[in-house]
Amino acid sequence: MHFLILFICFISTLQAQTTDIEGSSGTPTYSPTPDVTTGDDEPSDWPWQVSLQYENETGVYVHTCGGVLINESWVLTAAHCIMRCHKYRLVLRVRVLSVHVLEEEIYVPHTDIFIHKQWRRKYQTCGFDIALIRLRIKIQIISAVDFLLLPAPGFILSSEYTCYITGWSRRTPSGRELSDVLLQALLSVVDHGTCTLGDWWGNYVKDTMICAIGGLKSDCIGDSGGPLSCRKPGGRWEIHGITSFYSASGCVVETKPIVFTRVSAFIEWIYYIIDNNP
Repeated sequence: MHFLILFICFISTLQAQTTDIEGSSGTPTYSPTPDVTTGDDEPSDWPWQVSLQYENETGVYVHTCGGVLINESWVLTAAHCIMRCHKYRLVLRVRVLSVHVLEEEIYVPHTDIFIHKQWRRKYQTCGFDIALIRLRIKIQIISAVDFLLLPAPGFILSSEYTCYITGWSRRTPSGRELSDVLLQALLSVVDHGTCTLGDWWGNYVKDTMICAIGGLKSDCIGDSGGPLSCRKPGGRWEIHGITSFYSASGCVVETKPIVFTRVSAFIEWIYYIIDNNP
């Protein structure tokens, strides 16, 4: 039997060592910095961020995709991130300002990975690039770990709505560069009509997807499978996108924005999987 190795690593600030937060879903410990310059985040900006790592041929676990905690038992990521022949682990990582680290390693069978049945790896632009990972140990909310709220079913973000992409990867001309700290970049939503124009993405983008683009400083910050986090009125944050694909020409090409799976198109599927797999 193949197993997914789940490695939960809680890394918190000194303040977080003794402080538990109850029912604070969708609320970062610190407010993200809106003016992204270096791309680095602040402590606990994104307490729902997960690193999905696989075991390479030398037995070392390496980062491959992002993911997001949506409740104490489930992680949302992209379907294209999952290869059945690999062993995986998940790591909750928060920028380190102190040395307090709590780690726990959990083995999880591949039966706890749920990929949308309509996903086809050879046809990624056909959509359905979404997967859920069930956790056998419930994650407790602390000031460095929280959950990201789901949007209302069918909700469409307005054009130019600003959201954040986050991750430990940065695309560079020579490939992918991994960061020791979580990176962030501010993106602006591109309306579906514009994104599907012939000289943009055309029919590669479906109505179950979101397009968003950033300035030059975004530099492809973020991970496949990682969240597009959007702040709603009242200050709570929701996951509106799962990073699905980029242009081979880069992430700051005006007519080729980053494409995300639109989470609001899959709320019924998400709840179906969760409700039927307690």
